[in-house]
Amino acid sequence: MITKTFKRYENKFQLNESQFEQLLPILLTEMVPDSYTSKNDSYSIYNIYFDTENYDIIRHSLSKPYYKEKLRLRSYAIPISSDDKVFLELKKKIGGIVSKRRATMTLNEANRFISKREYPLETNAINRLVLEEIDNFLDHHIIEPKAYISYERSAYLGKNDPEFRVTFDYNIKSRQNNLSLEKGDFGNQLLPKDGYIMEIKILGAIPVWLTHVLSSLKIYSSSFSKYGNAYTEYRRQSLAKIINMPISDNTELKYCIGN
Repeated sequence: MITKTFKRYENKFQLNESQFEQLLPILLTEMVPDSYTSKNDSYSIYNIYFDTENYDIIRHSLSKPYYKEKLRLRSYAIPISSDDKVFLELKKKIGGIVSKRRATMTLNEANRFISKREYPLETNAINRLVLEEIDNFLDHHIIEPKAYISYERSAYLGKNDPEFRVTFDYNIKSRQNNLSLEKGDFGNQLLPKDGYIMEIKILGAIPVWLTHVLSSLKIYSSSFSKYGNAYTEYRRQSLAKIINMPISDNTELKYCIGN
């Protein structure tokens, strides 16, 4: 098992394809594609998000608290076997600083840990600490799979600072049924066809050169939570079914702010 910890600021921006095409050449003067992006220009990410029966975790997150956390199961390929590698991640945000604890497991080990709290047989001391942290999360939340979210990502690293990272996510899909990674990649689009979510992930301040570029291209900070938007869209559709009438795209449930 491999365990990693990430801690940084994450700033999100929403942009269209034209802005992306103008930004990327400038970005590449100071940054390079990461090892996955350089091979195929982008790579796929597949997630299952867990929540309580009444969506208490995402509802708390959308209230903009000082502290929030969420649990997800992530894969970079659709699993075809219970022995395929997946990542169980606990992501926290405290006062704007994001930390992520990640454990690499087989799909079978992850499912058994979530459902039965069974630890994998091969676990060193450091890895066990991460799983114990997730175990503590499970002590306070009775969870179940609530959303599938997938997207394509291209990622870039600073030439002089590999901790400085910029990612672009697009073709973001979500669904609230068939909630297992093995079921395949399908769902409803969360963004317009030409829409991108850019995340700037850095330990300190955004470089001055990048802030100037974003300003010149009129790319502004726009918090966007993939799971949050999937939840509010689900709520919007559920409300439409209950009252048996169309819900305007201008409804307050259309957009959500969060991470």
